[in-house]
Amino acid sequence: MTRISHWSVGAAMVAAAFAFGSANLAQAQSMSHDMSDMGHMGGAMPADAATQAAGPNQVVINNFAFGPATLTVKAGTTVTWINKDGDAHTVTGAGPKPLFASQPLDTGDTFSFTFEKPGTYAYSCKIHPTMKGSVVVQ
Repeated sequence: MTRISHWSVGAAMVAAAFAFGSANLAQAQSMSHDMSDMGHMGGAMPADAATQAAGPNQVVINNFAFGPATLTVKAGTTVTWINKDGDAHTVTGAGPKPLFASQPLDTGDTFSFTFEKPGTYAYSCKIHPTMKGSVVVQ
């Protein structure tokens, strides 16, 4: 695997900033710092970062995604969502009268709901509607 050098990332960002104007220098330096944290990963991002550290019956919100996107549980199971993203998100059941809906969850906040009846329950984030997931209850 190719490792990303902290120096090469930084140099590329600063060069890009000067190419596009010095006003972008601060942004380039910030991006360089953020990208330097990737060096310990060998230059590769995890395939599904949202599912990392998801426990049983848990959905992790990370990188503007629910992970896993589909969770299968038995009837009577309580599912917990935890926001590990830097932005606030909601967990809101589909439909005009959602069966469940959280308040906005800040980083580290959780929301839980117990699914009593079998079925497939779609949900999304009200703040970011492209974020979608489902719970399949057997």
